[in-house]
Amino acid sequence: MAINENAVENVLETRYASAEMARLWSPAFKFGTWRRLWIWLAESEKELGLPITEEQLQELRDTASNLDLEAAARYEKKLRHDVMAHVHAWGDIAPKAKGIIHLGATSQFVGCNTDLIQMRESLVLLKKRLARSIGALAKFADEHKDLPTLGFTHFQPAQPTTVGKRACTWIQDLVMDYHEVARLIEWLPFRGVKGTTGTQASFMELFEGDEDKIDALDRRVTEKAGFNRPLTISGQTYTRHIDSRVIHVLGEIAVTVGRMGNDIRLLQHLKEVEEPFEKDQIGSSAMAYKRNPMRSERLCALSRIVMAQQQVIDSTAAAQWFERTLDDSAAKRISVSQAFLAADACLVLVENIASGLVVYPKMIEARLLSELPFMATENILMQAVKKGGDRQELHELIRVHSMAAGAVVKQEGKPNDLLDRLAADSAFGLTRAQLESVLDPKLYVGRAPSLVKRFLEEEVQPILQAESNALADSAVDLKV
Repeated sequence: MAINENAVENVLETRYASAEMARLWSPAFKFGTWRRLWIWLAESEKELGLPITEEQLQELRDTASNLDLEAAARYEKKLRHDVMAHVHAWGDIAPKAKGIIHLGATSQFVGCNTDLIQMRESLVLLKKRLARSIGALAKFADEHKDLPTLGFTHFQPAQPTTVGKRACTWIQDLVMDYHEVARLIEWLPFRGVKGTTGTQASFMELFEGDEDKIDALDRRVTEKAGFNRPLTISGQTYTRHIDSRVIHVLGEIAVTVGRMGNDIRLLQHLKEVEEPFEKDQIGSSAMAYKRNPMRSERLCALSRIVMAQQQVIDSTAAAQWFERTLDDSAAKRISVSQAFLAADACLVLVENIASGLVVYPKMIEARLLSELPFMATENILMQAVKKGGDRQELHELIRVHSMAAGAVVKQEGKPNDLLDRLAADSAFGLTRAQLESVLDPKLYVGRAPSLVKRFLEEEVQPILQAESNALADSAVDLKV
């Protein structure tokens, strides 16, 4: 891509989002969709009896792809109206059809309906990205479902889990997001053909009060656009509550991936799991040894961009002023497109990270074993009671020995010596070997391996089977 050094760069497009998503929010797609909508409108009006000729329709079809954005820009500078600028620019190259372009419609016929088409197509792409991310993480979770690792609550050592089970907590949120996006695609309505303030008054004039024909026109244009249904009620625009619903779903995706990114950054700090690090990658310009989690950091940053757009869109939806106010245009143009571009970039990153995660079992084992003696004390207590000890007295002794062992670790930097202390205390009646027998990490992960297996089979596999075509596509390379 050629770089214009004097132009402002949209980094979401140039650095982060995929070419597929960028295309859906490009001028070519937007204005090309305007023309398709005008053709669908004219075709449907002809089918329902308006005096439009096949010759006029064919001229529109033949010239639809001949987009002269510079000519439209010149018209807009003069007319200060983007839709009429494109009507005139198209009319110049389709003179026979000029009089039927935009017949009976208001600007939001192309504006709103194109917005909905762009959002729908973008949601379809995000649904594919979610499936691919789920697939990559599912493979990782299955490979490591039996590998014990120290659990953390409050980022403090807690009961062990497995590496695969932890990954399933990320997948679970992605699965929820997948189903929400799928539901939204199915539900999303079309604005359709509604006229200036949603009363269809202009079409009442064109069709001489025949409401059945107006309903048929609405349905036909909606079907040509590939939607299940048009809205029955609208103002000049479709209700911006739809935008809020869509952007909130993107926000949920952002929450999911932001959480995952933070977890991986913490794991990389612990040297237990790392994101991919390429052969020639540089971690720091000064500290050559560093392996910074730049992908996960970027993931967290971009997730914030998505979540931030919710406030703009919600504020816009709440300030519509009866049938419509124009102050939503700039806000929508910026926030909706940026939210989709950033969400796409996030999911490209998730798949990239998940496909190349590196696990360090020895580091995981070392940290787990350093904490396991504390977690094994309940089992040790039960063994000592079986040998005749008093449960309450032994519980107090374990508490005292645990505090002392913890102090040695924290204050002196020495290894955990709890087992030595318990073996030396005759009250327990247990040898060092007997104490060590309860330190197998797999004894403390509960049902984690089987829960991973069940979750992948019952909740993940149906998605992967339904999205087999998406999974067969090649992964998107990171731009930078």
